[in-house]
Amino acid sequence: MSAEAVLRLTARAKINLYLHITGRREDGYHLMDSLVCFAELGDELTIAPARDLSLTLDGPFAPALSTADNLVLRAARLIDPIRGAKLHLNKQLPVAGGMGGGSADAAAALVGLSRLWELPLPDVERVLGLGADVPVCLAAGPSFVGGIGEDLAPAPPLPSTYLLLANPRRPLPTVDVFRGYGRESGGRFSAPARWSRAPADALELSRCLRERGNDLTAAAVAIVPEIGDLLSAIESAPGCLLARMSGSGASCFGLFAAADAAAKAAAALQVVSQNWWIRATAIAAGGAVAG
Repeated sequence: MSAEAVLRLTARAKINLYLHITGRREDGYHLMDSLVCFAELGDELTIAPARDLSLTLDGPFAPALSTADNLVLRAARLIDPIRGAKLHLNKQLPVAGGMGGGSADAAAALVGLSRLWELPLPDVERVLGLGADVPVCLAAGPSFVGGIGEDLAPAPPLPSTYLLLANPRRPLPTVDVFRGYGRESGGRFSAPARWSRAPADALELSRCLRERGNDLTAAAVAIVPEIGDLLSAIESAPGCLLARMSGSGASCFGLFAAADAAAKAAAALQVVSQNWWIRATAIAAGGAVAG
């Protein structure tokens, strides 16, 4: 097997810059309006030709995963149920952390295997069966997301913005948060809040986001109170323009205008809270899958 035959892809962390719950379908699924972007860090997926389909795992968060029903294998079988490939996932992102790690991994598998096997990507409806975040993880860049994840529209370009990402190392299943949301919200829903003009800089982006929110925060904090501690710690960091939870939690982010401010905030926070997973990075111009 030649080195050229091996594909190496990055499955970037997904960030919900805002997330509004706009309604609920008759089947119980919640409808949303969200602005999704991706960070310049993520899991690493390697794909090589092979007769049989297999998956191996390593990385700091690999012990939390199983190869038995991993989304990467499910994505592979969605493209072709009988072809083989050797897949290896280096799991760098917290599991069940609200950053779409599993969905980005599945998207990377879809993109990589479609190249390897020279087959088209499945349609959105079939991809949605892997998870609500998988369609946006196949998008080319930041996107507005509606419906239950299938309604995608390109967002105006985002300015150069830096991130502090933090997770309390507490997995938080999405289903539990949505159950809690039903209790916390009292049946109230939010209006869609998309915009059409590109923010000029990180400060203007933060101002736009302050007019919006993450409707799942209260429900997530009720289950994992450390999320409130995370948000307070990030917001108090010098240079932080906005602190918010991503997705259904438990990961949170801070927005910064300068890379060094994000890096200094991450280093200071790590000293205070050594058990938390903390990274400084940037918003990527592209989508979830790179490479």
